[in-house]
Amino acid sequence: MQSDIAVLPGDGIGPEVTHEATKVLGKVADIFGHKFDFHEGLIGGISIDTTGVALTEETFEMARGCAAILFGATGGPKWDDIGGTMPSNRGLFRIRKELQLFANPRHIKMLPALVNCTPFKSETVEGVDLIILRELIGGLYFAEPRKQWSTAEGRQAVDTMFYTEAEIARVVRVGFELARGRRKRLMSVDKSNVLQTSSLWRKVATEVGKEYPDVELSHMYVDACTMELIRNPRELDVLVMDNTFGDILSDEGSMLCGSLGMAPSASLSGSPGGKVFGLYEPIHGTAPTIAGQDIANPLASILSAALLLRYSLELFDEALAVEAAVNAVLEEGYRTADIAEKGRQLIGTKEMGQRVADALTSSRN
Repeated sequence: MQSDIAVLPGDGIGPEVTHEATKVLGKVADIFGHKFDFHEGLIGGISIDTTGVALTEETFEMARGCAAILFGATGGPKWDDIGGTMPSNRGLFRIRKELQLFANPRHIKMLPALVNCTPFKSETVEGVDLIILRELIGGLYFAEPRKQWSTAEGRQAVDTMFYTEAEIARVVRVGFELARGRRKRLMSVDKSNVLQTSSLWRKVATEVGKEYPDVELSHMYVDACTMELIRNPRELDVLVMDNTFGDILSDEGSMLCGSLGMAPSASLSGSPGGKVFGLYEPIHGTAPTIAGQDIANPLASILSAALLLRYSLELFDEALAVEAAVNAVLEEGYRTADIAEKGRQLIGTKEMGQRVADALTSSRN
C-alpha cells in the first residue's frame, strides 16, 4: 500500500515528537510492506519567520492532497499575544475549518505500566479507557463577533458562542458511531441550564439518539462532568461536547493516563468506519521551555500516528502493532521525564522513539 502523508511539525517540541512518530511509521512501512511518502511543510511560528504567514498556499494544498496529516504543535511567546491574537495558530485553524475537520476524538487510556504515574489512586485510574469527542470548528473559537475595544467606562471584550443544528448533529453522530464500536454508551456534555447553545445541543443530541437505539445516551452538565471525570472515570466511555468544553476537559482527562504526553488525538472530516481524512496530533502544546533538550515525551505523537493508521488508512493490524510496541517499552520500565517513576529508566525523546520502533520489529518477528 502506498500513501502520501503530510508532516507539519510546527514549533517548540513539535518537530522533536513528530520526528519520532514518522520514524515509527517508517518502520511500520518496512515491516508490513507499505510505502509511506512523507511530505514536510512549515506551519505556525516557524512559517511566519520563514515566509511571513502561518501557512502558505503551497503547504495548504500539499496537505489537502495527502491521505492524512501528521501535526506537531504551533505557538509560543515569540509570536503570540496574550491579549488575544494568536497568529501562529492561524494555519492550524485554517486547516481545521477549510478541510472541515469537525470531529476531534481525544483518547484517554491508562496503560497498565503507568498506573502509578498519576496523582490518583490506582483503583481510580486502573482500566480507564474513554474518548472525549470535541466539536472542533464551531462555538467560541470561531464565531463572530469577537473583539476587544475601549470605552469611556474602560476596556471591553466579546466572544460569541454559536452553533447550528447541523453542526451539533454531525458531531453527535460521530459520537454514537464511536460508542457503537465500544461499550455502547454516549454521554453528551453541556450547560443547558444556562446557555442557549447548550439547550439546543441537548435537544439535538436527544433527537439524533433516536437513530441509535442500541446506544445508551445520557446527558450531564459540564461542571458535574469535571467531577465525574475524576471521581469515577472507569464508568465513562465516549463523551461528546462543544469546542470549549472539549478543550478543557480533555486536558483534565490527560492526567488520568499519566501525562499530556500520553494523550493522542485525531481531527476528522467524518465518522470512522471507512477511510476518513484527518489531522493527527498529540493534545499537548509546543512546551517551549523544554524544546530542543531531548526530554519531551513522543508517545502521544506516536499514538496519534497509530490513529492515523486506523482511521485514515484502515491499517488496523498496523495500528495495534504500534500501540502494542508503546506498551511493551513502558512495561520494560523506560520513562520520559513527564512520566518518571522511582526505580525506572529515564530516557530522552529520541531513545523513546527508537525503542518503540525496535519493539515493533521484535513484536513482528
